[in-house]
Parts: sequence; C-alpha cells; structure tokens
Amino acid sequence: MRFKISLQNRARHTDLVACVGWMTPDELYSCGDDHQLLRWSLLNGETSKVADLPPELFPLEMHWMPRSAISAGAKSQADTIFLLTAADGKFYLINRKGRIEKTVEAHQGAVLTGRWSHDGSSILTGGEDGQVKVWSRSGMLRSTLCQSSGPVYSAAWAPDSDAVLYTAGTSLIVKPLAPNTKPIQWKAHDAIILKVAWNPNSGLIVSGSEDTRYRVWDRYGRQLYSSAQHHHPITGLAWAPDGQLFAVGSYNTLRLCDKAGWCHSLDKPSSGSLYNLAWSSDGTQVAGAGGNGQVLFAHVIETHLEWRNYEATVISRTSIALRNVNNDAKEQLELRDRIIKVSLSHGHLIVVTASQVYVYSTRNWNTPIIFELKEGSVSLIVQCERLFLVVDGNSVVIYNYEGRVVSNPKWPRMRTDVLSGRTVALANDTLAIRDKDNEKGVHLFDATTGKMLNDGKPWEHKVDIAEVALDQVGPTQERCLSVVDNNRDLYLVQLRRVGGIGRGYKLGGMVQSLKWNDGANVLAALQDSNLVVWYCPAVIFVDSSLLPYTQWQRDASQRVRQERSSGPVRGLHGGGAAW
Repeated sequence: MRFKISLQNRARHTDLVACVGWMTPDELYSCGDDHQLLRWSLLNGETSKVADLPPELFPLEMHWMPRSAISAGAKSQADTIFLLTAADGKFYLINRKGRIEKTVEAHQGAVLTGRWSHDGSSILTGGEDGQVKVWSRSGMLRSTLCQSSGPVYSAAWAPDSDAVLYTAGTSLIVKPLAPNTKPIQWKAHDAIILKVAWNPNSGLIVSGSEDTRYRVWDRYGRQLYSSAQHHHPITGLAWAPDGQLFAVGSYNTLRLCDKAGWCHSLDKPSSGSLYNLAWSSDGTQVAGAGGNGQVLFAHVIETHLEWRNYEATVISRTSIALRNVNNDAKEQLELRDRIIKVSLSHGHLIVVTASQVYVYSTRNWNTPIIFELKEGSVSLIVQCERLFLVVDGNSVVIYNYEGRVVSNPKWPRMRTDVLSGRTVALANDTLAIRDKDNEKGVHLFDATTGKMLNDGKPWEHKVDIAEVALDQVGPTQERCLSVVDNNRDLYLVQLRRVGGIGRGYKLGGMVQSLKWNDGANVLAALQDSNLVVWYCPAVIFVDSSLLPYTQWQRDASQRVRQERSSGPVRGLHGGGAAW
C-alpha cells in the first residue's frame, strides 16, 4: 500500500497554502495567504477561483460541516458551509460560493484551530490566547473549557463529542464537557505539539510535534506507538475516515501509516511544509496544503486483498490486478470510474466506484453484476456467503450477489459514520451492529427482512464492547455472536430467536482480534502472544469443562503481528475453508 502523488506544474496559489478541505470526494477547496479561495475538481481536472477573501483575513484551518449534519439540516447543496479560522482572532462560516455567512470574534490573537463536532451541532476553537471554546453551530458561545498558559495549536472532538482533546505545550489534555469532571493529562512529546487528530471509529489519537516524532495513543493516554525521529517537525496529521490509516506531513515529506503506527510509504514531494492534511470522505485520497503554494493530491493504491487462493491488488485509480496462486493465472480489471472500496471474500469480489457497484464471481471475472448507488459515498463493505452489506452515506443496505436489495436495516439514533468492520458483523440470516450511543449494546437484525430481533431491544453486555463477529455456518437457531469487550475478554452468545437472548459465556481473556472460519464454526483468536483455535466453541453452552479439549494453541509472538485479523490467518485452514 502506498500513495500516488500528484502536483501541479505551476502552483495556483501565489503564497503559502494554509488549509484544504473536501466538500465532496471529487471537489476540494483550498485557501492561503494570497487570500484566494480555490475550487479543485477531480472529475475534469479544472481549478477555479471561488472568491477573494478580505485582505485582513489570513486563514489557518478549514473544516467542512459533516455530511450527516448537512443531510439532516440543509435544503440544498448551496447551504453547505465550512468553518474557517483566521489569524485576526475570528472564525468565519462560509458557503460553497465563497460568501461569508457569519463572522465571530473568538479569541485574543489568532484562532489556531477549529473543528465541527461529529454531528455538526457544535464548533470547537483553540486560540493563541490559550483558551479552548465551544460554540453553537450559529456561532453563539456555549462555554470556555479551559485557559492554558500557552497557545492551543490543535484540538479535536472525542468520538462521541462528549469531550475535547487539545494541546498544551508538550502535553495532551482530554477535557470532558460534563461539569466537575476531571480532565486526563499526560506528557506526550519532548517539544511543542503542533497537531493532533482523534478518529471516531478506532478511538485512537495521533499527535505530531516539533521533536520530529509522531505518536499513537488510546483515549486514556497510553502510548501505542512512537516513531523514530525525522528531519523536520510534524506539521500535518489526518486520520482516514475508517480509522485504519493516517497520513503524516512535514517539510517535503508525506507518510502513509496504518493505525498501529507502521509506515507503509514515504514520499518526498516538492511541496514545502505540509501545514494541513485532509482525507476525502471515501478514504481513497489525501490533499495537502503546501508551504510553497502547492496543493498536493495523494491517492491510495496497491491495496492488497486475499481470499483462499485468490489475490486482488488495486494498482491504479481505476485498475485491479487479480491472481490465482494455484495456477498463476492473472487477470486485470479496468473500470470507468475511480475505485472507492474493494472487498474479496466468499467467492466474490465487490468493487465500489463513485457511482456503481460491480459484483464479480471468482468463477468468471468477465461478466460482473452492475448496479447504481444512491449516494456514491460508500464507507464499508461486509460480506458473508449469500449476502453483502454496504454502508452508503447515511443508509445501510444488504444486497444479494445478484445485486438485488434484500433489506435496509434501521435503528434509533442511527449513525453510519462510525461503523467499521469491527463493529458490524453479517451472516446469511443475522446482522449485528454495536450501538454507538451505548457501547455495551449490540443491535441484532434479521438480515433478510431488516427487522430487529430480541423484541427490538439491543442485547447488552456488562462492559463496553470493542468488536463483534458472527459464526457463518449452521441453522439460524444455532447462530452465535462472539464479543470482545474493552477489557479484551472474549464472550460467546447464542442468538436464540425464541425465548430471548441469554448471557455471554467467557471463552478467554487478553484477546487482540478474532476470526470465524467461513466453512465451519471454528473460531481463531490472537490471545496475548498466542494463536488460539476453538474447534467447537459452542460446547461452552453445554459443559464449560469440555472447552479445553476443543482448543488448539501455538505461540505466535514471532509470526503474527498483534493487530486485527482482517483477512486469512496465514498458514491456517480448516476443512478446506479460508479464515
């Protein structure tokens, strides 16, 4: 996996570019110290001036109102607005035509950072005066959260928008919005922290500093990764929407990293310092604001997928290379539009472009099933044997492999922007989705009708849930849900359709990730430094003393990196089926 970088032959901005932001996956806005607001269209490659900003306005950070808030409140695309913070102590609400809708006096000195909350109901700002403030969406001050001794260079909302993260010199502080709640503070770097980002899907924090390092943290300040020292301060950071990747920018440098912190690619574009990075909502590309007037575009390519004896690699924006490792047969798929998402499992390759879904069978790559998308903003694909799920904009749709809609599940206070492969599980008859409002709960649906199970109430665990998975084989009445909670304990639940759903039975602890076999109800997990396989985990419902006799274990510390099993567990096959 790596970036493919695009730069203009001649910079369109005549001075430093301070910030960039995506209005749609194909339309970017940029502005800088030349006071120009430019629109970049990726569909036709054209760049046009939207407006000239006032000469006293020197922009610092841009953030478009979240899509969920736009869909709920906007009457038309013209109502879409973005937040722009500036060096004059004000922030501005500007529409897509460049007209300033609102000007708010916010801080003494520059407004160094500004972010919309995830639901678009609030605005967070941090200033040179050391204050962190929360505003209503119309620009009315709600509260001043804190007063620091130094400038607040960067800030971010918590995944539930119930707390904020901000920088304070070499420290990071998580401040809950609830009154009389103690903040969490820790020393994060050896020099001033310039950028932070907090992903709503993974819950992970990444920070970058003048000490030339970037570091990954959990929400409690526990360090998960620290990079080696680089040559220049880290000036730009941004998470991909799904929380699996993040981009790191510094002087003439752009890195692509996974959520564990490992760097997958390093590029040296002639962009100057990358002061701001922004991912498109489909997670396929990054834009960067260059200190020399350049606007950088970086597209993620060479994403690699495996299922049984098949490999698929995205080799360009519109091409996929296929390989059968058994006979080394190769194919190449050329698509008309830009590829957004790809999934390979259960004998089918699902390819999502900006406007269509292509369903390929591994038995015949030449005649795909093609159907249109409603919104063209797919963030997640989950497959099982007979069905697959697509999260498209604000809707969740289950299709069969002929391209027909099977069901359209809905639940109270539905948020699709926080759904990920860890919190959604699909089987032929059942869909499980972790509740975002109450992370102890799991919504359960009949996958074929979209109706909620368990009398419309979520099944509840005693601890917040981190990951869910469904077994893939057997009759509906024997369907099992596996749950990993925040204590990293693994539980198994039998999803009875009649008589209510019972409690969970504990299989083990210190579980990092898990995967069900797709040909037999065999469960594999990374447990501490061991790879553990339960050949018949459901025996725990009959007699828990029999469970050790169904268990196989091997030391995996030297062979398996402890991260999520997103594909086959290498070297493991059961009954001829892939994991």
